[in-house]
Amino acid sequence: MAKAASKQPKRPKHIPLRTCVSCRETKPKRELLRVVHTPDDHVLLDATGKKSGRGAYLCARLSCWENAIKKKRLEQEFETTISEEDRAGLDAFIATLPKDDPVPESGQEAKGTSHRKRVPESGVQKR
Repeated sequence: MAKAASKQPKRPKHIPLRTCVSCRETKPKRELLRVVHTPDDHVLLDATGKKSGRGAYLCARLSCWENAIKKKRLEQEFETTISEEDRAGLDAFIATLPKDDPVPESGQEAKGTSHRKRVPESGVQKR
């Protein structure tokens, strides 16, 4: 019997998702930046995503990083305080982030931000 005759379509490749600890948006893992709490009690940026320790993910947006530092989200996530030298390293990275895009006007939503179904306003009849 030939197996080529009964080929099934390929399954889509699994994309791991992670949640930003600041804005709580779920995004593909590759779009987020990993901060790691290492076993030797340091908190640092993990560019490779393979360092040993407890990881937390943040968007590559300045507002998420500022919010995470200001509201101590990383400290809550790691259940530890961040030392001055580790904080300085994170602050140096934050300084390299570009400014966020301006927020769209109140009447317009950013593409892909709404999780609700849109109902057309015209043609809808109430019963």
